Amino acid sequence: MSGSCSPSELLIAVIARLLEGCRHVAVGSQSPIPGSAALLARELSRAGPDGGEREPMRVSVLGSRRNNFFTSGGVELFDLAAQGRIDAFFLGGGQIDGEANINLTGTGDWPGTRVRWPGAFGSAFLYFLVPRVILFREEHTRRVLVPKVDIVTAPGTSAEGVHRPGGPYALLTGLALFSFDKSRRRFRLESVHAGHTVEEVLDNTGFEFDRAQRVPETPPPEAGRLALIRGKVRDEIAEIYPRFAAALVTADRASPS
Repeated sequence: MSGSCSPSELLIAVIARLLEGCRHVAVGSQSPIPGSAALLARELSRAGPDGGEREPMRVSVLGSRRNNFFTSGGVELFDLAAQGRIDAFFLGGGQIDGEANINLTGTGDWPGTRVRWPGAFGSAFLYFLVPRVILFREEHTRRVLVPKVDIVTAPGTSAEGVHRPGGPYALLTGLALFSFDKSRRRFRLESVHAGHTVEEVLDNTGFEFDRAQRVPETPPPEAGRLALIRGKVRDEIAEIYPRFAAALVTADRASPS
């Protein structure tokens, strides 16, 4: 079963599991995998415990007309987050360190940064308010996962006494899934994706992290979830990311039967 899904489909399924129990998930721009995962999680949320249907999870995807009810873009996103009405959001970073600090600003000393990235766009605001922030970055190298970020665009934790309902919930990369312990300010390796090893994760991670003596393999999507990814979810995400949806079609055709 682990060989029957593509890397993108695995990441979509992992994120959908992380979103279980959420009422409202918001997804930013340029996020085809998180967007697909949120749409999958919404489909899975429709099934009630008795086999009937229930009110599905609400999903807001910036850039979508079909799945975005905001009329003022980020303004309403920030307002809802401040009201406690967004349960999950996604952040990445040019750099991410072991305390879940993220750097979206650039490398080097401010203001003379050698490399400039797009910037914060409210990331610190959302990081403080959204309770389930999933850090997502497909690249898993020491260039990205660093001992300490050059610039803290958004801090992973806050000093004692600071009111902060939001923060990091998990870190997902192309190699592995980590959870985050806010009290210890430390990641824990939860699983390693098929075809990769703990040693590979250690070699490519610039910060220390906790792990069990035996780290399990990341479970692949069940047949029903994989069918949703390749069917309804793929059709919906094609509205915003047609090239990504086309790549999922290619992966589907290339996968073993």
